[in-house]
Parts: sequence; C-alpha cells; structure tokens
Amino acid sequence: MNILILGGGGREHSLAWAVKQNPKCDRLIVAPGNAGIAAIAECADLDIENGGAVANFAEENAIDFVIVGPEAPLAAGVTDRLEAAGLTVFGCSQAAAQLEASKAFTKEICDASGAPTAGYARFDEADLAKEYIHLQGAPIVVKADGLAAGKGVVVAMDEATALAAIDDMFGGAFGAAGAEVVIEEFMEGEEASLFVLCDGQDVLPIGTAQDHKRVGEGDTGPNTGGMGAYSPANVLDNNVLDKAMDQIIRPTVAEMARRGTPFKGVLYAGLMIKDGQPRLVEYNVRFGDPECQVLMMRLGAQALDLMQACAEGRLAEMRVNWADDHAMTVVMAADGYPGSYEKGSVIKGLDDLPESSFEICFHAGTSQKDGQVIATGGRVLNATARGATLQEARDRAYALVDQIDWPQGFCRRDIGWRALE
Repeated sequence: MNILILGGGGREHSLAWAVKQNPKCDRLIVAPGNAGIAAIAECADLDIENGGAVANFAEENAIDFVIVGPEAPLAAGVTDRLEAAGLTVFGCSQAAAQLEASKAFTKEICDASGAPTAGYARFDEADLAKEYIHLQGAPIVVKADGLAAGKGVVVAMDEATALAAIDDMFGGAFGAAGAEVVIEEFMEGEEASLFVLCDGQDVLPIGTAQDHKRVGEGDTGPNTGGMGAYSPANVLDNNVLDKAMDQIIRPTVAEMARRGTPFKGVLYAGLMIKDGQPRLVEYNVRFGDPECQVLMMRLGAQALDLMQACAEGRLAEMRVNWADDHAMTVVMAADGYPGSYEKGSVIKGLDDLPESSFEICFHAGTSQKDGQVIATGGRVLNATARGATLQEARDRAYALVDQIDWPQGFCRRDIGWRALE
C-alpha cells in the first residue's frame, strides 16, 4: 500500500512510526512532516487544508490510503473532497467534524442523545455572557466555540478570570473561534481520555490515556496543548468504560447517524469521572497530541489494520490486541511556551538516542537546517517509552530526555505523578 499521512507534529510522527511497522506499508509519504518523520518517510510540501491539492497529489503518487492527522483539514472538508475522488480516507467528514469545531454543536448532540455532560449556556454577546457569569459564580469554565488549537478553554476559579476570558475571546484572542462562547459548569473529578474508532455504525474502543495540560509541575500554570501523557488511564476501568460507551459514545454515534452525518474516524472523548460516573467534557475528532504517541507505542503495527478497517466499514470484524504494559511520553517545549518563544535553536544528541519498540523520541516542532535539527514550534519533542509498569515507562522516557542536549528547552519532571502516587 502507498499511504499518505497529513500533518507534521508529534502525533503524525507516532502514526508514521506505527504504520511503518506494518508489512502492508510499501511507501509512506507525510505532508508536511518534520525532521524526525523525514528519517522514516518521504516528506511533501503540501497545503493539507486544500482538498483539491491533496486529491491531485494522491492521484499523482498512486496513494491507496490517506490518514488525516490534525483537526483543521477535517473541519475544512478535506475528507469529503478525497472520498469524492475515490480515495479511502481515515478521518471524519466536514459535517461530523463539528463535534470538535463547535462546542455548541456538541452540546446539542449531548442534549439530543441524553449523554451526561456539564450544564451550559451559549452566547454571542459579551455583556450577556458576563451577566451569566455573575449569576452562576465561580469556579466556571469558559470555552471559545470554534477551533483554537486546544487553547480556547479557560477553567476560571474566580469571576475575575472568567470575565477576563470573555474579554479575550470576544476581543479576538482566538480569532473567529471566539465569536461565540460556551460557558459551562465546573465539573469535579478526575479527567481522562477515551479513544474510540467509529465506522458510521460500529464502534471499537482502542485505548485510554491521561495527559497533563498545565505547563507547570503539580498541574499548575496556564493550559497548553499537553505537556505529557500516559496510557492506560487506571481511572477508566472496565466499569467506567462500559458506562462511557453505553451512555455517551454509542448514543452520540447513533444521533450523528440519525442526522445523516455518520461519524467515521477516531472519536476522542475527554471525560470527567467522579464516583465511578463519567461525564463528557468535550469531543475531538482526531487523535490527541500527545496521547496519540502513547497509544501508537502500545498499538504498534496493528494501528494501520484498525484504521483501514474503520475507513472501509469493517470495524465489526476487528479486535484490539493489547500488551499488558504501560507507555509514557514527556513533552520537551521551547522556553517561554505556551507564551512567546524563540524558534531556530539547535537540538543536539538526537542521533545517539536509542530507538526501539520500547523507546523512541518523536519529533513535533522540528526541521532540518544545514545538517542540524532545529526547533520550529512550542512543543518540540516527545520522549516516549513503554514498560511493564508505569514507573518503568517513566524511567525510560526521562532517560531519553536526559540524553538530549537542548539548553533552550524544558519539560515537566512529574508526568504521571497522580497515577504513580
């Protein structure tokens, strides 16, 4: 098979790594890719949000299967354009992508399907939103309705923070994503992520994870795109998983099908769990980043078989073969992230890192320049490892971190601390 993966971050590096393990893969192209991906696949300079351009590229390169990594091409309708050209695609339609592209749409689906979630209200005027905050009090959660690269959510522990979030969102801090806001009740509990493949009718859970959104140790400081993750999430035991599937996932998939917009792809459910009862925090319509890295580390070659079966409507015949192990990824970010940071610093020591099915450093924001790897993003590297225990996976991941020579970068040193306690 000739396979094309769209994207260029750590998520896509881990997808490419897993796909390459499968003997079905004859040729692998990743667009646009990064310095790490370039070591295992061809990289292509391609506008991945332009469905026509991607379709033409796929035809010119005899692509058999396309895997869409990020949410932006899905929301732009790239899957629809590729399927119209006769291509097999792993990734949901533009209509189904509303589950991530619009928080308000997700709430409508929850209301219609009876899926348990936080109480909410939606606003397109700042003054009305502020009145609602004064009425409800804090803590409270303010969300930009649209896509904001994982950063359009403010968990406000006091009213002043919530009101400032309203000013930021309506003031254009998140662009068009903040033209409407959803304000939710603050849910207590422990948050975890559930990943489910859907082929429009059948569903198959393929893993659980927990990530660390806050930039600082002890889960403090501003939210980020994620500073590390581990899998499995113990809080999502079989009892909670069954409830999540029966009360949230299956009703959602059924409602999407009823509306004539069946969901096909990976559905990533962020769940809040309290007293053994899950409630939906939000949906994403693609693999999480950095959660994808730990899932791919544990899934390996079978990831391609599962994604292909999902795209072809054959999920009912598939099973996931899990090793009884754990995985952890530690994000190395540029100094200053998630605020302003410099690009272009040189990263050394990467060529000497071990690389196996138990440990690898996935690249996120990197490129090659004059024979050197340079940092080009906020989140730059993902030191990732497996182990028989979470502690063993953690030790291996941080051993990778300690071998990397990058003075302009930093990481949290406590990934997995709640589970390890």
